Amino acid sequence: MIGRRTLMGGLGAAIPLAAGAQENYPTRPIAMMVGFAPGGGTDIVSRLLSPQLNEELGQPVTVENRPGASGTLAAGMVARARPDGYTLLTGTVSSQCTVAPLMRPPPYDQLRDFTPLMLVGTLPLVMVVRADSPARDVASLRAYAQEKPDGLNYGTSGVATQQHLASELLARQGRMKMTHVPYRGTGQSVNALMAGDVDVNIDTLATYLPHIRSGKLRALATTLPQRASALPDVPTVEEQGFPGYDMSVWYMVLGPAGLPDHVVRRLERALSGAIAHPLINRRLVEAGYIPGGGTAAEAAALVQREAQRLGRLVQEAGISLD
Repeated sequence: MIGRRTLMGGLGAAIPLAAGAQENYPTRPIAMMVGFAPGGGTDIVSRLLSPQLNEELGQPVTVENRPGASGTLAAGMVARARPDGYTLLTGTVSSQCTVAPLMRPPPYDQLRDFTPLMLVGTLPLVMVVRADSPARDVASLRAYAQEKPDGLNYGTSGVATQQHLASELLARQGRMKMTHVPYRGTGQSVNALMAGDVDVNIDTLATYLPHIRSGKLRALATTLPQRASALPDVPTVEEQGFPGYDMSVWYMVLGPAGLPDHVVRRLERALSGAIAHPLINRRLVEAGYIPGGGTAAEAAALVQREAQRLGRLVQEAGISLD
């Protein structure tokens, strides 16, 4: 018969071992969910970071594309996943701040159902047209819109995405008639522009930079107050007569709510190491991103601020999913 002292001693010895094993994260592959089709800014930044995260964590980090519902399909999957650090999300400002509250019922609570881990990059948006378009700047785009009886069509990766908000803000400020054509991802939106199915897109710089550099598309403006380093000769929307115009897309790695502290700290270190790695950092900049960083607490604060700011814009623009 095992005595009480022996039993308690055995349990006491087992507890530190269990805790140590629990903190030995990760011990198996990690899935990083992307809510858009391949080729968009979310997919690009995830695939740039993934190989270095493999090195930092000692386990494969695989990118899985689950497009649909403006990024909320993948976000909802992560919100419902076990909080063990093996299912992560590359979320966007759209999936984490603007789209979910418009859905009935909302697929998740954007502030309570996630553990923000780190801002990994920010992208200015770029206004682009085909090379054969008569538009060469914002003023001539406005004139082109006035010439067409039905105005201009523009494509985005979904309703209430940052691309949608940026285009609606331009249409309102410029008094232009513009019709929204949502797609399942930025890659499809690019194809629509190239085929002439839409007239203009305002979308992530990383996606369009190769097409701009090849001469297939023409950049009319970028959307941050300062010019984009990747396109220093392209003026901003603000420079072209739209004071205060400031739009961008940011990307953040998140997990489900309730991630253990040791998992959060481990992922913070890995993400910081990946972003700061000289090769990865250079590739991010070359692709048009402003590399991110910071802490999980700073990431959570960013989500709170942007949800308030952009939520007001959605209301003022009358954007809905109906």
